[in-house]
Amino acid sequence: MKPRLQATLGQQLVMTPQLRQAIRLLQLSAAELEVEIAEAVESNPLLDWTESAVAAGDGGDHADGVHDGSATEESYETETLAPGEMDWGPGDGEAWYERTGPADADDDAPGAEQVAEAETLQDHLLWQLHLSPLSPRDRIIAVTLIEAIEDDGYLRESLDSIAETLGSEFHAQQDEILTVLHQVQRFDPVGVGARTLGECLRLQLSTLPDDTPGKALAHQLANGPLERLPKVGAAGIAAELKLEVGEVETAVQLLRSLDPKPGLQVGGITSDTYVAPDVVIWRQHGLWRVSLADSMRPRINIHRGYESMIRRASASDAHYLRGHLQEARWLLKSLEARGETLLKVMRCLLRQQAAFLEFGDSALRPLTLREVAAEIGLHESTVSRAVARKYARTPRGTIPLRSFFASGIETGTGGEASSTAIQAMIRQLIEAENPRKPLSDARLAETLKATGVPVARRTVAKYREAMSIPSSQDRVRI
Repeated sequence: MKPRLQATLGQQLVMTPQLRQAIRLLQLSAAELEVEIAEAVESNPLLDWTESAVAAGDGGDHADGVHDGSATEESYETETLAPGEMDWGPGDGEAWYERTGPADADDDAPGAEQVAEAETLQDHLLWQLHLSPLSPRDRIIAVTLIEAIEDDGYLRESLDSIAETLGSEFHAQQDEILTVLHQVQRFDPVGVGARTLGECLRLQLSTLPDDTPGKALAHQLANGPLERLPKVGAAGIAAELKLEVGEVETAVQLLRSLDPKPGLQVGGITSDTYVAPDVVIWRQHGLWRVSLADSMRPRINIHRGYESMIRRASASDAHYLRGHLQEARWLLKSLEARGETLLKVMRCLLRQQAAFLEFGDSALRPLTLREVAAEIGLHESTVSRAVARKYARTPRGTIPLRSFFASGIETGTGGEASSTAIQAMIRQLIEAENPRKPLSDARLAETLKATGVPVARRTVAKYREAMSIPSSQDRVRI
């Protein structure tokens, strides 16, 4: 065979700075996004606020809570996009859904903003654990592992220490704990639960397509040679592995694009912080509608004056301005991608949980991140980032997007009832009980079983305690 050059055409995903920026913006809360945009406008001379944004001040929602559709047809005010770039047409910022419940008054005004609850990394992981199909024993192990994970996302306690924490009566072996740890390591943010930097990077590499340039070599470097990289450099590693320096540099660049401390992606917000909704859900003419909140439509554009200066500037000055111009375009496209992803997830949630908006918690059906990700064609971690610390303004008030998700229990009729719906049923039974003879957990379980929801007494007790409802003995009123 003779050596020859051959050109091939294919598609591949590379962790570029633009992609990293889009992922980071997706997981930001509304307040963090506002700060991020303000800092970008301050540091980039080619970015500027539009006149409408300055006049609006805080860029809040409509005061009366009723939307006429004009706001939903807006997109970010940017420069004219080149062919093939992302562009939102009129109407793409909203979605329509048929109402599933009885006819009510139209144009329901959504409730006001609410106080945000602080969310830690452990809260974020426990929420995902709640939606995972694990056995009760594995859940106990997973909770112990999550509580041991530090704020930066690393698990620095040994498996022996975890086994001791579980207690001698639990008799958890290292292999069993390690199996559950691998499940936790699949949660968002990717790389959480790692015990070393190399393991953290390998977990993030495993989510990339196999044809990502340098992935195989980057995985090999994360297994050992990574520690020697600062001393010998890419040339030294290439000599050790008998590879081209360019191959090693590609792999190193890929490793540098990963997050060495993934746990810091999830940051809590103080309990006295008022949140603005990211999306608005309302009902109009018998249909459910959803759109991005006005505060999530940062009206920034590229300064036309500086853009014209690029064509007249010298080569050195033009290079400086072109760099800022490229950064401005990346930011605008990332903001558009963030809004589009959020709306895509919300459309799915409204299709699945329209009854929840109509009738409340008792109508919430079981729904997991995996189901939503499969329906809209995204990765589970992307869906998790899209709903983390995001809020929806609805006719029932401002609620976190996590409220649309719930684990399920099989019912006697062959369907499923969500844990949230079961909690609502328990609350209704307790509110209707005789205060002199409160219902015990066993009696509540029997009543639910009679309605087709087979729930154990221990499960009833767990849900009752989660709702801060005292036991039957403490509820007695004479």
